[in-house]
Amino acid sequence: MSHTPDTRPGADADADAVDTVPESIAEGVDEDIVEPNRRLYTGWQWILFAVLAIVYSSFHLVSLNVYPMETWSFRIVHIAGALILGYALYAGSRFADSKGTDRSPAWLAWASYALLIPALYALVQVFLMNQTISGGAMRIDPQVETWHFGYPLVAATVGGILLAWSYRQAREKLSPADLVLMVCAVASAGYLLVIFNTPLRASTGTTFAPTGISWAALAGSLLILELTRRVAGLALVTISAIFLAYVWAGPYLPGFLGYPGLSFNRFFSQVYTDTGILGPTTAVSSTYIILFIIFAAFLQASKVGDYFVNFAFAAAGRARGGPAKVAIFASGLMGMINGTSAGNVVSTGSLTIPLMKKVGYPGRSAGAIEAAASTGGQIMPPIMGAGAFIMAEITGIPYTEIAVAALIPAILYFASIYFMVDFEAARKGMRGMRKDEIPQFRRLVKQVYLFAPIIILIAALFMGYSVIRAGTLATASAAVVSWISPNKMGLGAILRALQLAGTMAIQIIAVCACAGLIVGVISLTGVGARFSSLLLGLAGVSQLLALFFAMCISILLGMGMPTTAAYAVAASVVAPGLINIGIQPLVAHFFVFYFAVVSAITPPVALASYAAAGISGDNAMSTSVASFKIGLAAFIVPFMFFYSPAMLMEGSWLQILRVGVTATLGIVLLSATVQAWFFGPVKAWMRLVMFVGALFLIYGGIYTDIVGLAIGAALFLFQRSIHGGGAKPVTSS
Repeated sequence: MSHTPDTRPGADADADAVDTVPESIAEGVDEDIVEPNRRLYTGWQWILFAVLAIVYSSFHLVSLNVYPMETWSFRIVHIAGALILGYALYAGSRFADSKGTDRSPAWLAWASYALLIPALYALVQVFLMNQTISGGAMRIDPQVETWHFGYPLVAATVGGILLAWSYRQAREKLSPADLVLMVCAVASAGYLLVIFNTPLRASTGTTFAPTGISWAALAGSLLILELTRRVAGLALVTISAIFLAYVWAGPYLPGFLGYPGLSFNRFFSQVYTDTGILGPTTAVSSTYIILFIIFAAFLQASKVGDYFVNFAFAAAGRARGGPAKVAIFASGLMGMINGTSAGNVVSTGSLTIPLMKKVGYPGRSAGAIEAAASTGGQIMPPIMGAGAFIMAEITGIPYTEIAVAALIPAILYFASIYFMVDFEAARKGMRGMRKDEIPQFRRLVKQVYLFAPIIILIAALFMGYSVIRAGTLATASAAVVSWISPNKMGLGAILRALQLAGTMAIQIIAVCACAGLIVGVISLTGVGARFSSLLLGLAGVSQLLALFFAMCISILLGMGMPTTAAYAVAASVVAPGLINIGIQPLVAHFFVFYFAVVSAITPPVALASYAAAGISGDNAMSTSVASFKIGLAAFIVPFMFFYSPAMLMEGSWLQILRVGVTATLGIVLLSATVQAWFFGPVKAWMRLVMFVGALFLIYGGIYTDIVGLAIGAALFLFQRSIHGGGAKPVTSS
C-alpha cells in the first residue's frame, strides 16, 4: 500500500507537535526530601552512617525472613536502632550559619563531652550486670541498678537533651550532645535486653520488678519523646506529656477521669513492655511498616514515582482543569508507597500545584486540592499507609479483609475530589493541558510493567501469603523489574535503597513508639474504659450524638499528628467505646481511622494543608479551610459505615453494588452542592435540595436511595432543560 502525503492544513504543525511532546515532565518525585534539621555528612562520617542505615534495614529483612529473634528483643533493637540513627541524623536545634558566626560557645561542647562519662559508666554497668546474670545470679543488687546505672543514665539523658536544644554547629558535624544520647540509647536498650531475657521479665508492673527497668524505661521514654519532637514536631509530644501528667494527676481529678493512681516503679516498669511502647504500634512498625518502607525505597530507587506521576499526566492531563485531576491520580498512586499525608504533598505537590495555578486555579484551591488528594492516599488500598496494618494488629482482622473493606470508601473519597475539581473547572472555564505539554500515553504504556511490583504485592496477599512474605516478594520484584527499565538497579542502587529505607523509617518508628507510650498510659490507667462508659451514656440518649462525639475526639487527638500515631491513639481511646455501644469492630475502627486520617486537612491544625500552602504561597489557614471543603465527603461517609455496613463489604453482593453505585451518585450531588455547579450554575434553593438528595443517596437505605435518585433525576432534567448541552462558565480564566 502506498503512502500518500498528508496535505491537510496544519499537518506539519501536528507533526512538529508530536515531535515536541515531552517524554517526561515529572522528575525528582522520587528524590529524598531533606528536612531542615537533618545533617548532611561528608567523608568518613557519611560512610559510617550510611553503613549503619544499610545494616539497620538489612537486619529487619533478615530477622523477618530468615533468622527470627525473640519478640521483645527484636522490638527493643528495632527502637534502639532508630534512636541511634535518629540522633545521628537529626539535630535538636537549628544549625549554625555557613560563616559559623552563631556557633555555640566551646564550653557547651565540653559540657556535652563531660556527660559522656555517666553515659559510658551506665553502659559499662550493663555489661557487668550481664556478666552477673550469666554467672547464675537471680537478680541484680537494687543499689547497683539505682546508683550505678539508673541515676547516671537518666542524668546523661536529661543533660544531653537540654544541651542539644541549645547546641548549634555546622550541618555536616555530629553534635557531642547527640553522641551522648546515642550512648544512652544503647545503655537503656542493653539493660532491657539483659533483664527481659530472664525470668525477671514476668515481674514487670509488680513491687518485685527490678528498679533498673524503671530507670531504663524512663530514659528510653525521654529519648523517644525527644526524637519524636525532632522528626514530627511538638503536637504528638505535647499530647504524650498530657497523658503522662495524667498518670500522677489522675487520682486528684473529679468525675469519670479520676483513678486510684500508679507509683513511679509500677508505671515505668510496665510501660516499656507489650502493654505500652513494645505493644501493637511497635509490633507493626517493626514488621509491616519497616518492610513497606524498604519496598517504597526500592520503588523510589527505580524511579517508579516519576513514572506514576507521568502516567497520571498522560491519563488525565488534557481534561479540563487537567493538573488538578493529575494531582488526584498521582497522589492516589504515590499514597500507596508514601506513609504520610504531608510527605505526599511535598513529593507530588511541588509539580502539580504550580501547574494548577498555571491553568487558572487560585493558589488556595491548588494547595487545597493537593492536600485533600494526598490525604486520600492514606485510605487507598492495598497499602493504605501504616494505619491499616495497626488496625489488623489491634482487631485481629486479616489485612486482606481490611484492604477489601476500604475499597468503596476510597472510591467515594477520590470521586468526591474528582467531581469537586471538575465542577470548579467547568464553573471557571478552565482548560486542560495541551497535547504538547504532557507525555504521550502510548509511550508510557510501553513501561506499564513498572506497576508489576504493586500487582505482585496485591496478588500475593490475596493468594494467602503473609504480609511479610508478600512485601518481601514485592521488594525483590521491584529490583528485578528495574533491570528491564531505563533505571536499572545494580548493587550500588540496592545499597542506596537500603540506606534510604533506614533514613525514611526513623520518623514513623519514633512516632509509633511515642504512640505506644500513650497507649500504655491509656491501658495502665484505665482511662479508655472510662471514656467507653461516657460514650455508652451518650448512646443511651442518641447513637448519632455518640458518633459525633467520637468524631470530634478522633479529630482532636489527630490534629498535628502523623496518621499512624493519630489512629493508634484514637483506636485506644475511641474505638473500644464504639464497640461497647454495639458497633461492629471493623466499622468502629474504620470510623476512627477515617477521622484520624482527615485530621490532616481539618482546621485549625492541618499538616497536609500547611505543607501545600508552603508550596502554593497562599495563606495556610485559608488553604486548610478550602481542603476541608474539598474533602467534605470524608466527614460524612464514616457515619454511613454505621447505617450501611455494605459500604465496608459487609452484606450480599447485590447490597454492596447498590450501596456503591447510589453512594457514588450521592457524592456527585454533594460535589455539585459545594461548587454550586451541575450542568450550569446552581441557585441557593437547588443547592439545599441537592444536599438533601446527596445525603439520602449516601445513607444507603433502599427507601432513601429511591428518594435520592428521584431528587437527582429531577435536578438533572431541570438543569438540562435550562442549560441544554451546558452553560457558560461564571468566570473565565
